[in-house]
Formats: sequence, C-alpha cells, structure tokens
Amino acid sequence: MRPTLAVTSGEPAGIGPELCLALSRYPAQARLVVLADKELLRQRAAQLGMDVPLHDYAPARPAPAGSLEVLHLPLAAPSAPGRLDAANGPYVLQLLDRALAGCLQGEFAAMVTAPLHKGVINDAGIRGFTGHTEYLAEKTGTPLVVMMLAGTSPIGGHGPLGQPGPLRVALATTHLPLKEVPTAITPAVLEDVLRILHADMARKYGISRPRILVAGLNPHAGEGGYLGREEIEIITPVLEKLRSEGMELLGPLPADTLFTPPQLARGDCVLAMYHDQGLAPLKFATFGQGINVTLGLPIIRTSVDHGTALDLAGTGQADPGSLFTAVEQAVEMARRSRPA
Repeated sequence: MRPTLAVTSGEPAGIGPELCLALSRYPAQARLVVLADKELLRQRAAQLGMDVPLHDYAPARPAPAGSLEVLHLPLAAPSAPGRLDAANGPYVLQLLDRALAGCLQGEFAAMVTAPLHKGVINDAGIRGFTGHTEYLAEKTGTPLVVMMLAGTSPIGGHGPLGQPGPLRVALATTHLPLKEVPTAITPAVLEDVLRILHADMARKYGISRPRILVAGLNPHAGEGGYLGREEIEIITPVLEKLRSEGMELLGPLPADTLFTPPQLARGDCVLAMYHDQGLAPLKFATFGQGINVTLGLPIIRTSVDHGTALDLAGTGQADPGSLFTAVEQAVEMARRSRPA
C-alpha cells in the first residue's frame, strides 16, 4: 500500500505552486495530493511551459502516473508570481486546515508543506501568526512542539568524512526575538523539548536510543559562569535529571565548535537553544536539500527548509530538491509508523 500524502502549495505568489507541479515527476512510492487552486496551477504551468495533466482528487480513484492530483481550494483573489496579496492570506491557512483535518481523520498519512509568507498572513488580519509550527500546534491542541531541520551534508555525523551524512538540528526556542530567548529557556521547557525530541527520534526515525548533542546558550557554553550562568543553573541540571533516566545527552557544548565533523559524529541529532544558533550552520551545510520536521504533533508533518522566494516565482529557476526530500522523509515516517 502506498501512503497518501497531502501537499499544501503555500503562498500562491511564491514558488510553492511551481514546486508542486514538479511533483508530477515523483516516483510512484506514494500517492501525492496537492492542495491548491487548480486554475492557479494551470496558469503557472502554462507560464513555465510545463505539460502537467491535472486531475481532481477522488479518494477512491488515484490519478495516473505523470499527472498531478489536485484537491481544489479556490483563491480569494487572482494571484500573480511575485506579487503578494493579503486577500489570499486566509486561503493559505485553509490549505493547512484541510490537510490537517485529513491527517487527523486518517485520510492522509502525513502532510508536506510548501512555504508560506508570515507577513502577508498578518497583513490579512490574522495577527500574531508566526509560522506553520506554532499554527499546527495550536490547531491540534499540542502544548509544545519542537522544530527540527534535517538534511545530509559532508559534515553530517554518520557519513565518512567527505561523504554526506545525516545532520539533524532541533530548537529549544523558535521564532523569538533574541532578547527573549534566555527567559524562554526554563527548566520545564527544556525538559519537555528533550523528551519530545528523544521520543520522536525513536518513533519517526527508528533510533531507539538517540544520542543528543545539547548546545549551550552562551559563548563557550558560559565559560564556567563567566559568560553567563544559564548552563550552570538551567541546562546542566535538566541534562543530569534526564541522564539519570537513561537518556544519552552530551553537553552543554560550545556552539561554535559543535558543528564540526568530530563533534557531530558523537550524536544522532543536535538541540540548539535558539533559531539562528542551530539553523545558520545547518542551512549553510544543506540548503536546498534540507527539510523541516515538526516533532511532538499527533500527525507527521514535514516541510521545505526555505521561504517563498518571490523573486524566483514564475521564472522556472526554483529548485524542487527540498520539497522532494520532504516528501521522501514523510513517506519513510509514514511507513515506519504504520502498524505491523
């Protein structure tokens, strides 16, 4: 049985629709259902000179190979590549809501998301929207989720040096101003994040005893308290508590040397304390082929690791590599979570 995945096409003025058109070339290991305005896809395909047959989604009747199966949801206003329109902000969220409902009801085995534009959604009157991760957590009533980006890179921990290996970086905090990060990292939050990360590394990646490399918050992991005391007062006590329960946790480690092959080889994933601490090195090493995974949700959700790229929309230059990788990872996770 092929798992059925929902793929949301994201911001209509961005590269999401054309990336989804490229999925018509995806191998037959999964059934992909693209959530989008069908006419938007038809117009973008014509603009790019792409011959992609579009078929209406019917649960009991998969589309033929080489075509694209579309669950049609109408735009609120016409969309042109590169031109944001706040009128379509609710449309983007409607795509997410329909995919999420399908996952919760068992219609879809996982959801894969193309990029959206946070600013235009806020401009549409949906104030406080900060991204897919937080939105899906709220919609599912999940008190805490963990954002993790993953990819393969020559610096990845398990490939021989010079050969790509897996690189996985989770975040203790996500989309916060830097000045708010220290107060957001409480013992309770850090403990919960580590428990979610540990559990989903087993459930979604099949690593029964994951080794987690934990970054410090401050330069040189606080330098024994001279450059900050969060490592001494918050991070280390949490790590010691969870180690006593059998978790394999290394740290707190200085972030400036953590992302090196010898250090990464010691673990299966990294927990960074804030967004740019973890994602700057990961995106440098994997950009265009990395993915975003939301851990802790009651569903499987993967995503691309890039934004809407408005300047590339409609040019045919957008690379679908990250979307293909996100689909592949979702397929693997769906198969792993399927009852024996």
